[in-house]
Amino acid sequence: MSELSVDHLLGIKYLNKEDINLIFETADHFKEVINRPIKKVPSLRDITIANLFFENSTRTRLSFELAEKRLSADVINFSAASSSVKKGETLIDTVNNILSMKVDMVVMRHPNPGAGVFLSKHVNASIVNAGDGAHEHPTQALLDSYSIREKLGEVKGKKVVIVGDVLHSRVALSNIFALKLQGAEVKVCGPKTLIPKYIEKLGVQVETDLRKALEWCDVANMLRVQNERMEISYFPSTREYTQQFGVNKKLLDSLDKEIIIMHPGPINRGVEITSDVADSNQAIILDQVQNGVAVRMAVIYLLASKIKQ
Repeated sequence: MSELSVDHLLGIKYLNKEDINLIFETADHFKEVINRPIKKVPSLRDITIANLFFENSTRTRLSFELAEKRLSADVINFSAASSSVKKGETLIDTVNNILSMKVDMVVMRHPNPGAGVFLSKHVNASIVNAGDGAHEHPTQALLDSYSIREKLGEVKGKKVVIVGDVLHSRVALSNIFALKLQGAEVKVCGPKTLIPKYIEKLGVQVETDLRKALEWCDVANMLRVQNERMEISYFPSTREYTQQFGVNKKLLDSLDKEIIIMHPGPINRGVEITSDVADSNQAIILDQVQNGVAVRMAVIYLLASKIKQ
């Protein structure tokens, strides 16, 4: 199989194992490209991509923009904060106005779950979901799995624990789908109030003791507490959360093995992980950022090659 089974990247749940392998093999090639002195390839010279961000984002938006420019695509950036959306324009009208400028692909982040799926049914362009509410964030899960594969050889059979605010995290859900699809074992760990009630139906175990979770795993993916999505308090205090679910160097060093620490960013240093963990050799956080560009290049390239046909 040399092409994706899908025309859009709306969520990991729409992909199969072959899709993920193809994305990773393509990302391997692009990782070589971005480490060359001349980091650009002319692959998408005739493709125009619009980045639509209806929610604030720095890292994801920059990563997509860089990926698009490395592929020589024409790029339009759209921020909802300074747009007609504020004046009451609907999502479809906004996108159709942008598409009338002959845009081939839309990369969209939106606060509403399912916004990308909705859009894919109503507009004639390839859609990449850059995060929809607390639902999915597929490219983050792909770059996380890619980083594990790079570090440990493969994802299959590896034990991964996702720690923290699983309830509000689109990263957690996409990671669970991606890791399970590739044959990894997955646990989640955090305060009971931040673990979704039906999470075990996804084939995931729940562990409320951080130390036990870390002793079990090969990889710990530390999530940020998403205060901006919380209308009520889910735990007594940040200090108490950190005492129970924060990872520090002393805790890591006391384990009988060396585990890998990941974080989707942005990091609340001193809350979910301390600075000495974030900056240690066990953390592959900056590798994730670099791999993010290669993986997003792969996704955009593979989807664009279907448009060209």
